[in-house]
Amino acid sequence: TGKDAGKRGTVQRVLPRENRVIVAGANMVKRHVRPNPHAGIAGGIQEREAPLHLSKVNPFCRSCGKGVRVGFKTLEDGRKVRICRSCGEALD
Repeated sequence: TGKDAGKRGTVQRVLPRENRVIVAGANMVKRHVRPNPHAGIAGGIQEREAPLHLSKVNPFCRSCGKGVRVGFKTLEDGRKVRICRSCGEALD
């Protein structure tokens, strides 16, 4: 839900302590930056990504073409893989 529902992007950073991720192009916020000539920073309004909660982000299934819920399956060789709940294809 929200202004960025349905958008796709890659995860730039994971913040495990806060249970949040930063996704490229999603949850854009404007920050007012004060100029700092010593550091070479020009002042103005910058747009950057803000963290999203993990519960608001779904993995993308290439065969379904959409964000999906994840299930787990153990293969014959003993490996545990994530699968798409819609089509059953492996996500990893």
